[in-house]
Amino acid sequence: MKAIVCEAFGGPEVLAWRDVPDPPPPGEGEIQIRIGARGAQYVDVLMMAGTYQYRPDPPFIPGSEAAGEVVAVGPGITQFKLGDLVMSSQRGAFCTLANAKATACDLVPAGFSLEEAAVYRGAYHTSYHALLQKGRMKAGDWVLIHGAAGGIGMAAIQIAKLYGATVIATASTEEKREACLAEGADHVIDYRGGFRDQVKALTGGKGVDIVYDPIGAAVFDESMRCLNWGARILILGFLGGAPALAKTNHLLIKGAEAVGVRIGGVTEFQPELAAANIKALLALAAEGKLRPRISHRIPLERAADAIQAIIDRKVIGKAVLLG
Repeated sequence: MKAIVCEAFGGPEVLAWRDVPDPPPPGEGEIQIRIGARGAQYVDVLMMAGTYQYRPDPPFIPGSEAAGEVVAVGPGITQFKLGDLVMSSQRGAFCTLANAKATACDLVPAGFSLEEAAVYRGAYHTSYHALLQKGRMKAGDWVLIHGAAGGIGMAAIQIAKLYGATVIATASTEEKREACLAEGADHVIDYRGGFRDQVKALTGGKGVDIVYDPIGAAVFDESMRCLNWGARILILGFLGGAPALAKTNHLLIKGAEAVGVRIGGVTEFQPELAAANIKALLALAAEGKLRPRISHRIPLERAADAIQAIIDRKVIGKAVLLG
């Protein structure tokens, strides 16, 4: 089979298009998938650089989400059959054929393409868990979403609006802000010149009830000054380059909470909750209430181009590798 192989730690230049051995027949509880689409995301950038918490030694095949056709089933599999179209969470998705645990796979929702299915589970589960469970979001809340034009940002806009929140989205370019409005954001802000005064003005001086922050660094610091009484600031990552130091005096004065969100921890420590979340998200997808936005569709052999687009922050929503 063909695969993209990360041959050393580094940037896009370390990726190579290679012939690699086919996977063995699927084992107990596994299915084998002929992959037609797979998501490329910032996690892949970090893993290739050797800076992600999961750090495989090169050479390895990147990628963690995919969709395709079931071509073989292992012993004990009853929920899938040959020819089913499925989406999966798995290691090493930048290839054309792979085995995956059946428990990490779902049928592609009605009305979804393979490319949409390939980028749905991770981003939407992250946003769903962050806003509804960690953030305890309710109708009428004001939600400030940073990195709103990214994959988990777009998902957060859609979920927040679906459940009745008022959304303030931040993004760096006019094109990205227009995309946020198209996905349902009520207000958009160019955060690069500061956003505190604009947030305060939009909320009548009260501040927001929830901050959704995958950026960290100075964005987190300024967000701390945008909180309403009893607000929650959700920490999803550090795209800004460095973790921030939460000033506990601000949390104390506002009666606020700084809450870490890691979807891998939910899957590991609360599998029943994770399964219920995915079931709910699949239903919402089938009903047409949630759908990923894809700005980049790139052949698998050109994965380096997709990774560079992510690094350059040109992707709006998600990037998909096809073929």
